[in-house]
Amino acid sequence: MSADATERLVALRRDLHRHPEPAWCEFYTTARIVEECRRIGVDELHVGPDAIDPDARMAVPDGDELAEWFERAREDGADPDILEQLEGGHTGAVAVLERGEGPTVALRVDIDALRITESEDGDHHPAGEGFRSEHEGQMHACGHDGHAAIGVGVLEAVANSDFAGTFKVVFQPAEERVGGGKALAESGHLDDVDYLYAVHLGLDHPTGEVVAGIDGFLAVSHLLAEFEGEPAHAGAHPEQGRNAVQAMATAIQNLYAIPRHDGGATRVNAGRAGGGTATNIIPEDAFVEGEVRGETTELMRYMKEKADRVLRSAAEMHDCEVELSTEGEAPSAESDDELREVFSAEAADVAGVETVTERDDLGGSEDATFLMNRVQEQGGLACYVCVGTDHPGGHHTSTFDVDERSIGIGVEGLTNAILRVGEEQP
Repeated sequence: MSADATERLVALRRDLHRHPEPAWCEFYTTARIVEECRRIGVDELHVGPDAIDPDARMAVPDGDELAEWFERAREDGADPDILEQLEGGHTGAVAVLERGEGPTVALRVDIDALRITESEDGDHHPAGEGFRSEHEGQMHACGHDGHAAIGVGVLEAVANSDFAGTFKVVFQPAEERVGGGKALAESGHLDDVDYLYAVHLGLDHPTGEVVAGIDGFLAVSHLLAEFEGEPAHAGAHPEQGRNAVQAMATAIQNLYAIPRHDGGATRVNAGRAGGGTATNIIPEDAFVEGEVRGETTELMRYMKEKADRVLRSAAEMHDCEVELSTEGEAPSAESDDELREVFSAEAADVAGVETVTERDDLGGSEDATFLMNRVQEQGGLACYVCVGTDHPGGHHTSTFDVDERSIGIGVEGLTNAILRVGEEQP
């Protein structure tokens, strides 16, 4: 990759890092990506509602939060004409190159940030170099700013190549809430894809190492339970109340008592909980947000069914009502060997790559699995790859950062693999 291209992608990554946006609020981010796609020149550019199935979105913030982030993007200098297409939380884009007869190959990258306050320590590279997050309480703490830059870089490299066929780059919103993958999978843009790559930076692999095929995706479902009881004076008439916090506490205790399954690994976690208004009032409202996971989609469904039963039973035990909702969800998936072998061979020849690891388990969840499954169900192949990057803080921490040399490694490795897939059609 040329020095000019490297400099441009690093500048883009730093711009996005300064303007992190959470799920379905990636207004500035999408606008910048659209600008880059227009600069490169694409044959089709699907933006906002045209890029996703709006009805399949999950974990969408309320209207006030969406409006706040929309206005912030405008203040940050996002193109107002592009913003109009994104209003209401319809973020993301799909860029398409039509290059004659040949297969349809796609690359998926994610673009959202996390609700984490970034370190101000001068030893933290973004802080020291002046591109720390300008949105307090929000941060690119998982490398999605680098993913977006890689997506733009691969798009430009393929556009300037002799690739024959159709190439798509899917810039997916809302991965951190596992809320965007389904909306893109059901948009129709993946239905003609023969080969799909997805990419992630880091994952505890250092700069110079790549992983040709990631497996071990835990299927996940994010749940929200809202309990409703009846208030009463906690001293004078406690028997007249129906204690929603008591129901919530019982539910949390019993969630962790769900029997494990001999079919494989399962997980449960109550991550946020709260309720009540004062020490002398029987609480009438309470909530718990949590998640269940499984080594397979079937195991996740088992945990979800048990969790729903626990939540309803806890409400009934304390004479309360409970409303259950799914806030986000993703299935499991497996990378196809044919695409793994191609990436392994091509990445080995990229400058800066010292180690090619054939396989590794993610050990977590990712909603790229929706896209992978969609392509595989249509008879295509899919593969999730990792480009290692030195990160002084772990993923989802305030000191996370990416080694910007890994952006170029990712662009070259993926471009070479995509070109070879286009030629050989494994």
